[in-house]
Amino acid sequence: MMTHTTMSAKLVLASQITAQAAELALGFFNRRDSIEVSSKRTQDFVSEADVAVEQFIRAQLAQHFPQDAIIGEELGGVLTDASCWVIDPIDGTSNFLRGSPLWGVSLGLVERKKPVIGVVALPVLNELFAAGSGQGIFHNGKPFRRDDRFGDVQIVSLGDSSDDKLDEASSFYQGLRAAEWSVHCYRCTTVGMVFAAKGIIDGHLQRRTTLWDIAGGAVICQEAGLETRVNFTQLPDGTDNYRHMSVAAGTANLLSVVQPLWPDFSPK
Repeated sequence: MMTHTTMSAKLVLASQITAQAAELALGFFNRRDSIEVSSKRTQDFVSEADVAVEQFIRAQLAQHFPQDAIIGEELGGVLTDASCWVIDPIDGTSNFLRGSPLWGVSLGLVERKKPVIGVVALPVLNELFAAGSGQGIFHNGKPFRRDDRFGDVQIVSLGDSSDDKLDEASSFYQGLRAAEWSVHCYRCTTVGMVFAAKGIIDGHLQRRTTLWDIAGGAVICQEAGLETRVNFTQLPDGTDNYRHMSVAAGTANLLSVVQPLWPDFSPK
């Protein structure tokens, strides 16, 4: 796997925008203790933080890339076949509120339904990962290679969703454990994918996710040398449903185990 030493101008700008958005999000995180302990106020606070971060990213993208479309978790948008930026302003909301460092800000660029640029910031950990197709990975601005040592210590991240069918999810988990894999659940898709790209774990698997959860992390995993499969489901009218997707990113060893446990997964 070739290591590139310089980022494209577009990747540099995307990294700068994400880094600034991460600072904004971290400000909300650091004052979350001041919110009232009530579900309504907590939800209001999360909405305020999510919307503020997404609005900031949208304004920066509109300034630097006015020709590109934008989709965000909070403010919506339409996926086009042309260049489309995809924003997850705060991924891992429950972790964010409980004070866990395992949450992130994700920005991806999708072209013809394929993620081609990805930037993920983990603000509490002071880490920013950026990647472009064919450009390699950059960690805090410096070229990065995945740590592939200790591959015999088999660890995988599983994403979960409130839409999961519990019997299917339980069977999938049991199959992985029976194959002697340790299973983590970080409650944050971007963290699972970045940890896979770093080499902390062997991969991230998620049967139900959204485009904004994976648009940034998918490219980072791909450029780390992991086999990365992204699958859209179809709406009744035949269009792609970017609110219900699947992702599998992992080593060849992991995905060979996953295939019989997830036979209906057909990447596009």
